[in-house]
Formats: sequence, C-alpha cells, structure tokens
Amino acid sequence: MNPAAGTALAVLLSLVSAAGYALAAVAQSRLAAASPAAPDGRGALRALLARGQWWWAVGLNAAGALAHVAALHYGPLTLVQPLGALTLVAALPLGAYCARRRVTRTEWRGALWTLGGLVGLVAVTGPTAPGEALSLRESLIVAASTAFLIAVLASGRLRGSGGPAARGLGHATASGIASGVASALTQTLTAALALDLPGAEPTWWQTALLAVLISTFASGGLLLSQAAYRGGLAAPLAVVNLSNPAAAAVIGVALLGETFRAGAWGWLVAAGASLVAARGVVLLTKGGTTVEPVTATAVPGSAVEPVTATAVPGSAVEPVTATAVPGSAPVGEALLSAVPAPPAAPEARPAPRTTGLGSPESDPVPAPVAG
Repeated sequence: MNPAAGTALAVLLSLVSAAGYALAAVAQSRLAAASPAAPDGRGALRALLARGQWWWAVGLNAAGALAHVAALHYGPLTLVQPLGALTLVAALPLGAYCARRRVTRTEWRGALWTLGGLVGLVAVTGPTAPGEALSLRESLIVAASTAFLIAVLASGRLRGSGGPAARGLGHATASGIASGVASALTQTLTAALALDLPGAEPTWWQTALLAVLISTFASGGLLLSQAAYRGGLAAPLAVVNLSNPAAAAVIGVALLGETFRAGAWGWLVAAGASLVAARGVVLLTKGGTTVEPVTATAVPGSAVEPVTATAVPGSAVEPVTATAVPGSAPVGEALLSAVPAPPAAPEARPAPRTTGLGSPESDPVPAPVAG
C-alpha cells in the first residue's frame, strides 16, 4: 500500500474510532441518567450489568479501540492521536440530539477550547525515543500508585463537598488515569510477549499478572466513566480525553526517559495547552446546565393566569414554565395558603360618655318592682 492510501485509510479509521467512542459515551450518559445510583450504592453494578444498553456501550468502546489500533498501524501517531480528539466534537451534538435539545454556544466554545488544548498536548507529548517499556518492578509501582490515586479521586477527598458535576469530574479524571495506565501496561505486556522486557526474561506468571492488571484498569476506567456521566456528558468526556494522555505523559517522562518535543519550548506549549483545555472544561461545565421549558397553566375555573418565566438574555438557561397539577389548588392559592394570616384586630368598643361632673355616665339601673 502506498503512503497516500495508508494515510487516507488511517484518517478513515480514526474517524470510525472517534464515532464509536462518541456513541459509547452518549449511550453511557443516557444510561446514567435513566438509572440513578441508590443512596447506599448496593446492587448498582449488578443492575448495570443486567442492562443491554450497557453492553452496547461496551461493544462500541471495543470497536473504537480496535479502529484506533488499526489506524495506528496505517498512519503515524502524530496524525491519529489528534483525530481521536474528535470524539468530544462528535459526542456533543449526538448527546444533544438524544436529549432533544440544541447545543448551546457555550458548549460549542468549550468544545473548541478543549479540542485545541488536547491537540496541543498530543502534539508535544509523543515519545522522543519510542520502543521503551516499563520493567515488571516499575509496572507494579505504577499500578499501586495509580490504584491509590483512583481511590482518592473516586472517594471525593480532593474535591470536598460538591454537586453531581464536581463528583463527575473526579470520576472522569480517575477514568482517564486508569485508561492511560492500562495503555502503558499494554505496551509493557507487548514487550514481554516479544521477550524485550527490561531485566530478566519474564515467566508465565509475570505475564499473566500484567494481563490481569491491564484488565483491571481497563474495566475500572470504563466503570468510572459510567459514574462520571451522572453529572453530564460533555465536561466528563473532555476530562477523560485530557487525563488519559496526561497520565501516559507522566509515566513516559518519569520512568521511560521521554521528554516533550522541541525541548523547553515543548514544556511551554504543554503548559499553555493545559490552560486552554482547562478553560474549555469550565465552559462545558457551565454550558451543560440547561433547564427544560415548563408552562404554568391555570386551573379551569380559577382566577390564576398562566405565568411564564423568561430566561435572562445571554444566559444558558432556557425559558422555564411551571404546570399546575390537575385537581390541585391554583398556584396563587397554594402560595397564599402557606403564608400565616395576620392576627385579628380586637373588636372596637365605644368610648364611655362623661357627665358634666367628669365621671363616666352609666346606664340607669332599673328600680326593683314591688311584689
């Protein structure tokens, strides 16, 4: 296959991969919205595994991963990785279409900011000396450290008390880190199977241990992303796509002797791209909080008129309307009944009349009737 055909095939496979990941994210987000977690969390995983929609999402994720690997076979990493960032751009309109709403301007701006930052990060985080792999000892250290970090992120200790959006971003960060570590361990397993693992030749149980660690982190990343989508779709997906290459870059720089491209300028570009991406995530977090229209309908026979609350110009909130429940009291009566009535004023009594002597005049007492 000539280089032009290989590049075209790599682009096509990258687009298929992005579409698969986007469809999987939308399916997971709708599943999270339709199946809220129980307060105690018991039975949540079992209920999730019993849903056919969950397995469709797993299949779409697997298809996206296979298409991504195939694209890397036909095209360079510098082309395939930035195209993978299109997952966010594809998932945004898909999620809005399934929710029967429009994508807001804030969401589009957030997606573009995040996409620009992600492309900048991917452009400078490629290894300068590819082919390196972790040793078995380094793999175990990375796995233990990552498990501890994921436990902290999932428990919410780094975020304090926050709403669903804050908890979703924490789970999304943990999901991206788990997926990035799974990729690094996959590279190590590939080197082990090729007998190129640093150190002594690996035994069968060491290879099996690597496979178990990869499966654990890959499955954990998938479950954590499912939990992240309870707080929305766009912002958690953006954080997943950002934390994945960031975790891989940290492992490469700290353990594999890799560095950013272009030397010191690469570090500056990476820092700037991180700020740009963070700005995009903030916009996505704000832009996704929209309220569905509600109309206040008067109860037949009542004096209450329909009321419509109009959104403030320039905000991301849609017009809001409230609908009265048939058979219930009118909205105005319900509000007035909640206000305590003022205390009744004391009954006014006429002032006593006074005589010329200054003493109050009293009613004449009737004389007793003689028997």
